[in-house]
Amino acid sequence: MAEESRYLVDYLRKKGFAQTRKLRHEYLSYYGLDQEYVCVLVSGVVKTSVTLREGSEFNIFYIKGPSPVSLLRDEVSNRAKAPFTVRVESDEALYMRIPRVAFWDYVNEDPLLLGCVKDYYRSSLEETLYRMRYLTMNGKVGAVGGFLYDLNERFGAPCEGGSLITLDITNEDIAQFCGISSRSSVNRILRGFREKGVISTRERGTRIVVHDKERLERYVMG
Repeated sequence: MAEESRYLVDYLRKKGFAQTRKLRHEYLSYYGLDQEYVCVLVSGVVKTSVTLREGSEFNIFYIKGPSPVSLLRDEVSNRAKAPFTVRVESDEALYMRIPRVAFWDYVNEDPLLLGCVKDYYRSSLEETLYRMRYLTMNGKVGAVGGFLYDLNERFGAPCEGGSLITLDITNEDIAQFCGISSRSSVNRILRGFREKGVISTRERGTRIVVHDKERLERYVMG
């Protein structure tokens, strides 16, 4: 997927599309609002989420550049409703905006771009099924444990005594990813992991160090 996404970014650069910079917690799009562009993340990390009917937010997944971000919905309309809210979670992110119809014209003309789009849909489906397994099969503790394992696999960096998840993530973020209604429930689960030596926290609790990856992996393997 990464190689195909780099090809996509290089292709769009050759077409003359400029990069736009957004800083941490700025937004690329808002769920349900009309948008005229396809977003392609060049670098950085963004979080996708949707707003539920009662007004609460449910996080879907993190996307790391280079990668397409908002390819869902139809291919022929000049405007379409954004399938989710996209917010920057890294210190900054670079992205490109391509008019929707022009983007799909490029895709249909270039087999490598078409392959990139297919890989995007395939990987999105695989990630959804993977997350559904650990979110639904092991209760709240298993959901949080599986989520931390997933984050560590994608964003972990070696550090003394374990692996540092290189994203600032709050208890509220975890609750919204795992479908848990309160931050206090997440706090109790994380405290249990800390007491067992599975994790520790840094920087006022927003950075997590994983010390026992194998224990977290059990929640993913079921």
